[in-house]
Amino acid sequence: MIQESDMSQLPYLEAIIKETLRLHPSGPFIVPHQAIQDVEIHGFLVPKNAEILCNVWAMGRDPNVWSHPEKFMPERFMDNNIDYKGQDIEFIPFGAEMRICAGLNLAHRMLHIMLGSLIQKFDWMLEGNMTAQDMDMSDKHGSL
Repeated sequence: MIQESDMSQLPYLEAIIKETLRLHPSGPFIVPHQAIQDVEIHGFLVPKNAEILCNVWAMGRDPNVWSHPEKFMPERFMDNNIDYKGQDIEFIPFGAEMRICAGLNLAHRMLHIMLGSLIQKFDWMLEGNMTAQDMDMSDKHGSL
């Protein structure tokens, strides 16, 4: 069975998790921040004491940062060092700096172990004669 010590030998598994978090962060907004002084950003005035919401869902789909942003492509994380631990501002599904998610280290360990175990434990098959290309992988919102 997969062990935590195996993770360094499974870079594609890590890329899948990063790509999933890019497209589907655990929350669409990180914890709100408050402006401590008036500041101008790209021509817009953010007044002192304004509450600022950072939309990580939209950041993960920004075509100025990500090529083919709506496409699930784990390979985009194979040849770069972009990480979700708060240092790469274009990819912060757990927040950043002082307000980074307190559970980040646990999530980092558990996501890899759980996904790796699920892949390894079950013999995954599609029903009938369906192929992977036949599957509708588009996002659906709300109840089924």
